[in-house]
Amino acid sequence: MKTFQTLTCGAVLALSCAAFAAQAQDNTPPQNVKLQQQEIANGDPARWHREDITPAQKERTLRKEIGAALAEARQACAKGPAAERASCLKQAQDTYRHDMANVTAVLAENAKQP
Repeated sequence: MKTFQTLTCGAVLALSCAAFAAQAQDNTPPQNVKLQQQEIANGDPARWHREDITPAQKERTLRKEIGAALAEARQACAKGPAAERASCLKQAQDTYRHDMANVTAVLAENAKQP
């Protein structure tokens, strides 16, 4: 869970800022809406309550979350004003690259926290 705290402050927040004009809109890809509704009806999956233990698990989860944040930012950019779309997408991609390049540092910082 510590990984998500840092990620929330880093990648998700930064990518959200990249798409500030479209944040009020729903950024869920249409193909995921029905699946999400089914999952909500069934309650939280058990995997959500299992903490990552090994460094490899933590890294995989962090990389997956960074990728998901990029996907959400791209959706938000696509729904935003056309005049801002290119810069929005560039900023989202730059943030993604920065976050991916710093995965090791984020994991090391999270390991220091109690």
